[in-house]
Amino acid sequence: MNILILSLCHFSHILATVVWIGGIVMILLVILPGAKAVLESPMQSRLMKDVAKRFTPMANISILALIVTGIVITYYEKNFTSILDFNNTWNVILFIKHLLVALMIVIHFYRGLILNPKIGRLSSQVNESQVTPSLSSQVVMLQKFSLNLVKTNFVLGLIVLLFTGILLSL
Repeated sequence: MNILILSLCHFSHILATVVWIGGIVMILLVILPGAKAVLESPMQSRLMKDVAKRFTPMANISILALIVTGIVITYYEKNFTSILDFNNTWNVILFIKHLLVALMIVIHFYRGLILNPKIGRLSSQVNESQVTPSLSSQVVMLQKFSLNLVKTNFVLGLIVLLFTGILLSL
């Protein structure tokens, strides 16, 4: 029975990773450049807003699945001794990997729950009233910041995958 549980957890963990990090890759390297190449600026924003609306719930579910399956996988891992055992190289790499994942989660939820709603509110103010240059430039600045956070999660995701490869090799 343990092998079945562990196998399902590994499968779910890998699937959740593919959805979350693969989604970031798809957005940054395929959808965004494609939208910029063929769409005018207002349509780019509408497309990206719709993509985010569809992707965010999948990313949220993936994050939850990664946490739950990660706990089960760690429980069965023979190299794991303690989360704070820094005398064991495997544990140190796992700890750093988890810190990076935690940072990715914070960035993801900060963008979704705080930054993007703020951008939406400011954008609607720009659309509904006379456009003040400072308000319009603030929206652009926040949009660039949001995109930079996605790029940061992309890089962190690649590092997490590298650390996973190292862990599997030890």
